[in-house]
Amino acid sequence: MMKNAIKELKIFLILWSTQSLSQLGSAMTNFALTLWLYQKTGSALQTALLAVCSYAPYVLVSIFAGALSDRWDKKKTMLACDTFAACCSVAVLALLKTGALMPVHMYILNAVNGLMNTVQQPAGDVAMTLITPKKHYQRTSGLRSFSNSLVTILHPVFATALFALAGLEAVIYVDLLTFAAAFLSLLFFVRIPAVSAEAVEKEPFFVTVKAGLGYLEQNRMILVLILFLAGVNLVASAFDAVLPAYVLPRENGGEKVLGIVTSCSGIATLAGSLITTILPAPKNRIRVIYVTMLFSLSIENFMLAFTRKPLLWCIAQAIGWLLVPVMSANLDVILRTTIPVDMQGRVYSCRNTLQFFTIPVGFFLGGYLVDEVCEPVMASALSGGLLQRCFGSGKGSGAAMMMFILGVMGVMVCLCFGRILRGYMANDKNICQLL
Repeated sequence: MMKNAIKELKIFLILWSTQSLSQLGSAMTNFALTLWLYQKTGSALQTALLAVCSYAPYVLVSIFAGALSDRWDKKKTMLACDTFAACCSVAVLALLKTGALMPVHMYILNAVNGLMNTVQQPAGDVAMTLITPKKHYQRTSGLRSFSNSLVTILHPVFATALFALAGLEAVIYVDLLTFAAAFLSLLFFVRIPAVSAEAVEKEPFFVTVKAGLGYLEQNRMILVLILFLAGVNLVASAFDAVLPAYVLPRENGGEKVLGIVTSCSGIATLAGSLITTILPAPKNRIRVIYVTMLFSLSIENFMLAFTRKPLLWCIAQAIGWLLVPVMSANLDVILRTTIPVDMQGRVYSCRNTLQFFTIPVGFFLGGYLVDEVCEPVMASALSGGLLQRCFGSGKGSGAAMMMFILGVMGVMVCLCFGRILRGYMANDKNICQLL
C-alpha cells in the first residue's frame, strides 16, 4: 500500500521536496536580514517593516494574480517567479559586498520578492492539486506542514550559525544554491497537467477577477472562515514582530536564544504535522479550526507575557504551534474539496487578499506599539509596581506587555468568530456534512 502511494505521489514528492529546500534557503536569508537590521537599528518597527514590504503585495495585487494564474501555464509561472526572487537575493548580495546595503534597499527588494510570491503561490497551489490524487489530499497537506515545520526548526539555527561564522553573505550563497536545486528539478523532472483555460481566456480580464469574489459571495461560510483566519493572522503577525524585541535585548536572551525559541515553534509544528498525517478525518473540520486557534493564541501569548526564563519561552512556543498544522490541513481540505479546480487560482488569490491583508497591518502595529507605546509605558512604570511585577523591567518589558495585549486579542477573535461559525453550522447541516 505504501509503495503504491509513493508511486502515485512521485511527481508531488519531487516538487514538494525541492521547493521545500528552496523555502529553507529563503527563510534563512530572511532571518539573517532580520538579525542584521536589528543590529544596525535596534528598532522593532524598522525590523518589522521587512515583513510589511514582503506581504504588502498580497493586499495590492493578489486578486489580479489569481486571474493571471488561471490563464497562464503553471510551470512557466513558477519558474519565472523563482528566477525573479533569486535576482532579489543577488541584488542584496551585491549591495552588501559593496558596502552600500541600507534598510531602504531591503524594503524595496522585499517588496519585489513579495510580488513574485504573490503571483507564484496560486500557481503553486493549483499545481499541487493537479499532481495529487484526491484521496491523498490530507496526507499531502500533512507532508507540506511537515516540511514547513522542518524549515521553521532549521532556518533560525542554520542562519544564526552561518551569520555568526561567515556573515550575511554566506547565508545568501546557501539561498542561491537551494534555488538552483528547486529550479532545475521543476524544469526537468516535473510535469504539471494542463488545465483548460479556454473559458477563462474568453472572459474579459476584470470579469475573471470578479469571479473569485463572486464565488466567495455565494459561499458565505467559506468567506466567514477566511475572515476569521484574517483575524488570526493579525494577532500572529503582530506576535512575529514583537518576538525579536522581546528576546534580543534581554540579559538572558540574544541571537542564539531567539534562534532556539523560533526553532521550538518548528519542532511543535513538526510534531503536529506528524499527528495530522495519521489522524482520521474529523466530523466537523470548521470546529477543529477555530478551537485549535483559540488554544494556540491564548496560551502562548499569556505565557510569554508573564515568564522570564528562556525554557518557559520555548515551552510557550511549542504549545502555541502544536495544533497549527491540524488547523492548516483541515482548512486545505475544505478549500480543495469545495472549490472547482478551474477556479482555484482566482479563489485562492481572493483568499490571499482577504486572509493575509492583516499580516502587514499586524507587523506594523506590533512594531509600532512596542517602540512607541509599550516600551515608553514600561520605562516610566513605578519601580516594583504592578506593571513591573507582571512584565518585568528594562528593554523588552514593553514587548512582554504587548504579548499580553495580543493574548487578549486572540481570545476575542476566536470567541467572536466561533459564535458566528457555530450559527452557520446550525443553520446549514448539508454544508457541515460536506466539510
